[in-house]
Amino acid sequence: MLEKVSAVDFDIIYKLYMNPEVNPYLLYEMMDEETFRIIFDDLLQQEVLYLYKENSVPVGMCKLIRQKHRNEHLLYVGGVAIHPNHSGKGFGKKMMLEIIDFCSKTGVLRIELSVASSNIKAIRLYEKAGFTKEGVMKNYTYLKSKNQFIDEVLMSKLL
Repeated sequence: MLEKVSAVDFDIIYKLYMNPEVNPYLLYEMMDEETFRIIFDDLLQQEVLYLYKENSVPVGMCKLIRQKHRNEHLLYVGGVAIHPNHSGKGFGKKMMLEIIDFCSKTGVLRIELSVASSNIKAIRLYEKAGFTKEGVMKNYTYLKSKNQFIDEVLMSKLL
C-alpha cells in the first residue's frame, strides 16, 4: 500500500536512500543524517514522498511528482527503491501497479520516469509494468563519488 511519508518516517527513508546497494541508483550522494534532514524536510513540504508497505511493513519508497500547468496531465516517478531485504519478491511490480492505479484515479494521462541505463533489473521491472523506452539522455546524472556521468533511459506509460 502506498502511503505519504510523514516526519516519523525519517529513519526508514534515510536508511533506504543511504543503503549501499540502493544509493547508486538514486538522486542523492551518500550523506550524514543531518545533511539529509534538509532534503527530507523539503520533500515532506512538497508532499511527494511515499512509502510502499506490505502488511504494514515498509518495503520500498518512491516520489510521485505531479507536473503543473500545460503538463498537469503528467506525473514523474522518481526515487523508486525496494529495500534489498525485500528484493526479488514481487514488491517492485506491486508498487508500480499501485502507482499506475493511483495515477488513473487522479486524472494522470502520462507517467514518466528515468532509470540508469546500467540498471537492467529496474528497466525490466518498468517494462513488465507497461512502460516503454523513449530514448537515452546522455551524461544525464553525475555521480560525484565516482567522478562519473551516467546515461539515463527515459521511459513512460500512457494511461
